[in-house]
Amino acid sequence: MNRDVRTAVFRPGDERIDEAVALLDSLGADPVPDPMLTVEPTGATPEDAPYVVMTSKTGVELVDDEGWTPGDATLVAIGERTARAMREVGWEVDVVPEEYSSAGLVAALADDVAGERVEVARSDHGSGVLTDGLADAGADVHETVLYRLVRPAGSGDSVELAADGDLDAALFTSSLTVEHFLDAAAERGVREAAVDGLNDAVVGAIGDPTRETAESLGIEVDVVPEEAAFESLATAAVEAAAPSYRE
Repeated sequence: MNRDVRTAVFRPGDERIDEAVALLDSLGADPVPDPMLTVEPTGATPEDAPYVVMTSKTGVELVDDEGWTPGDATLVAIGERTARAMREVGWEVDVVPEEYSSAGLVAALADDVAGERVEVARSDHGSGVLTDGLADAGADVHETVLYRLVRPAGSGDSVELAADGDLDAALFTSSLTVEHFLDAAAERGVREAAVDGLNDAVVGAIGDPTRETAESLGIEVDVVPEEAAFESLATAAVEAAAPSYRE
């Protein structure tokens, strides 16, 4: 069986897209890298608070570049990738949830933050699940936007492949990648055809929020990995697509 599954991936156009391509190559897939996100830093840094929550490697690197240090704050990372970035810049990580998600963070902190100020430092597209959940747990929540996520100029070559039925799989890693994919398709006048093409392929979403966004916009999601990690997403989607792909 030929496992060259043509797979579109929409991660930001930095080392993350390079890592994604390398992983897909190792799985025997035919990667179609089409970055749907680029980072625009705001120059902001987290405010002082007893708890500081970081939700991405990008955010860690940006605030470190600005010279910010956590002081005595309890440092919280959304997942191991973010925690690793924090350790690499010399910070001690105090909390990493068992589930690498906003809901997982809320569950990890809910019993400890009542009456405490919690600083959430992240992108402009962070989920309300985190801030609302911490507020419901009694925290005084403040959010600092470290960077904006926008669609890169020239992105969207994959929408033409989808519209022509030439994709076997597509990997969405956030709700924003779904929305930007469809925006690119609409600009090219192929939104309906691109959605039809995706619905004939294997579509993977990294977690339930991304799945819900895709399904609300007419995209049928076939794969949601148990672990919200790109490697799990890619592996599951390629394995799901491969049986239907013959020499």
